[in-house]
Amino acid sequence: MNYASRLAALTAERGRLCVGIDPMPGVLDAWGLPQDLSGLERCARGIVEALGDRVAVFKPQSAFFEAFGSRGVAVLESVLADIRSAGALSILDVKRGDIGSSMAGYSAAFLGDAAPTRADAITLSPYLGVGALQPAIDAAVAGGHGLYVLARTSNPEGAPIQLARSGDASVAQHVVDTVAALNETADHAVGLVVGGTHADLGCRLDAFNASILVPGIGAQGGTIEGLRATFGPALRHVLPTASREVIGAGRAALSGRLDALLTSTAALG
Repeated sequence: MNYASRLAALTAERGRLCVGIDPMPGVLDAWGLPQDLSGLERCARGIVEALGDRVAVFKPQSAFFEAFGSRGVAVLESVLADIRSAGALSILDVKRGDIGSSMAGYSAAFLGDAAPTRADAITLSPYLGVGALQPAIDAAVAGGHGLYVLARTSNPEGAPIQLARSGDASVAQHVVDTVAALNETADHAVGLVVGGTHADLGCRLDAFNASILVPGIGAQGGTIEGLRATFGPALRHVLPTASREVIGAGRAALSGRLDALLTSTAALG
């Protein structure tokens, strides 16, 4: 099965929600854990241990693991293996973007069959040109993986670049349209990252043809209930993602917070 088919099957079974694994200092504090390698591992792996059989998709943020050097990356490898063992999908949030052999190298690191940090999907930045991502697109299609390309991110600092004009449309719209065209021959493996924090996205998604990862739910102000108005006809492709809203109050609160979000996402249809 390709990525799109696996994602559809799992979200139909477990609910349409992605849980971010962001073991940042504030989260470690809420868990009563030290801000060291042991705290990182107990938190990150504890999230998957507690929720792994109920969540369709997890999104580890690579930065919080890389901050601990090679030992932190080793923890990330274990987290990705835990996610696979739980039967869930992983979207590794690495936001890589480069050209030529460098992009091929990143693809081998995160999408290669034998890669220790292999994930089901990764996030990519298109700001060296969407076409520069072709090595990752080729690797994703060949291996049945997915990609999520930044289009309209949830942070306010993205607006000056993403809403700048490119011809007759915004830069974000250029990314959306270019990725949609690529999907016609790329097994619909290439999704978008579009934040759920904007009243006006500044781009049209009506005709988009793959998964849309939507961060910003919870701590950044986005809500599940607001997605219908924001995304309209594209709602069927939306995969909401929440991190601190689920994990930010400690391990004891995980199940209750997850239940609330799964109930909300079920109403999306």
